[in-house]
Amino acid sequence: MYYEQARNFIYKNARPLDIARWKYMFDNGSKEDILIALTAYQNEDGGFGNALESDCWNPNSSPVQTWVATEIIKEINLNDKNHPIIQGILNYLWSGKDFDGHTWSNTVVTNNDYPHAPWWSFETSQEISYNPTACFIGFILKFAEKNSELFEVACTLAKEAYSYFKTHFPMESMHTVSCFVELYEYIKESSINELLDIEEFNILLHKQIQHVITYDTSKWTVDYVCKPSLFIRAKTSDFYIQNKEICDYECEFILNTQESDGTWGITWSWTDYPEQWNISKNWWKSDLIIKNISYIKAIRS
Repeated sequence: MYYEQARNFIYKNARPLDIARWKYMFDNGSKEDILIALTAYQNEDGGFGNALESDCWNPNSSPVQTWVATEIIKEINLNDKNHPIIQGILNYLWSGKDFDGHTWSNTVVTNNDYPHAPWWSFETSQEISYNPTACFIGFILKFAEKNSELFEVACTLAKEAYSYFKTHFPMESMHTVSCFVELYEYIKESSINELLDIEEFNILLHKQIQHVITYDTSKWTVDYVCKPSLFIRAKTSDFYIQNKEICDYECEFILNTQESDGTWGITWSWTDYPEQWNISKNWWKSDLIIKNISYIKAIRS
């Protein structure tokens, strides 16, 4: 592996947030530096914007950008319920902004005012999506006070989400599936397994994951495809053993497709805003470096 080249690319091209992530994971950096950098993307309402999601340059808070913040919180295993970033996110989710009583919006109208990938364009007629709602439900179940109204609402939403999942099983959207995997993991971590039929959920997710993974690996280098790492980030995952072969293959694939500058190819692009896309593409390369190397370390350890 071109480890040094990857490291050099991060330090030359990445955002301060991703440099802090790299340092924390691979160079003995601190969790606090990540949180300081992450705070720069948080707005007064507690939500996140400001291109935290690199395909969306909207400075206003939106669910999908706030979801990215929850992913970083999960990545560094921040469990302090009273941390200002976590409390801010809970306040945003509880405010009712971008929430219809059942799901948080996948896109928001102000996205259209700023450079963005076409999939983040807002359209007036939107289908129900549990991306990123299923993740938010799990986040609330983990971090909200158990006697709060917000927690009670999340319990109701979890049951609604699971009913939707079973009704629409098997799903075709890999990102929505990954959100349900996270909901499952949040529920298990929070030891509230009685909320849903957790054993049934586990069985269905095993089938669902295998339904959406792209097993035609010839497409992996050229198309935006579904790889196991979207759902399985460690050997401790409930879904690792049954998917061990394809997980191990992804490790080999990662090692064999790294470019000489330490990066990996980005398999998507924007049609508009080419100048901003060139910047975002570098941000994504840095993110992919971090995720790929952490995946290899976790699966091969």
